[in-house]
Amino acid sequence: MVKTAINFQDKFRKFSEHWSPRVIAEMNDYQFKLAKIHNEFVWHVHDDTDEVFIVIEGQMQIEFRDGVVQLSEGEMYVVPKGVEHKPYAQHECKIMLVEPRGVVNTGAMQSELTAKNDVWV
Repeated sequence: MVKTAINFQDKFRKFSEHWSPRVIAEMNDYQFKLAKIHNEFVWHVHDDTDEVFIVIEGQMQIEFRDGVVQLSEGEMYVVPKGVEHKPYAQHECKIMLVEPRGVVNTGAMQSELTAKNDVWV
């Protein structure tokens, strides 16, 4: 067992790609992932799991077919499973995602923004 704190900023410095989550820890079957986001993502849905967005630095929004949720640094939102959504950040935003191991960032939809899964940093 490693007894070293995980520093978010140190981990963020190790990658520059947008929309490409990096795993930093696991708890049971859940992964804690850091991502840098900028501009628009794709409409997608996760049929089998909720998805948690925690803003570490910056601002973002999550668009839904019937509205928008604005998130700022220190805020979070849980997108319920089965709800179509599209994240967006006007400027680079650093976030943490908490989701079960194996969840693909674009859900069942494949696009140029579909990231390789289970990449650790």
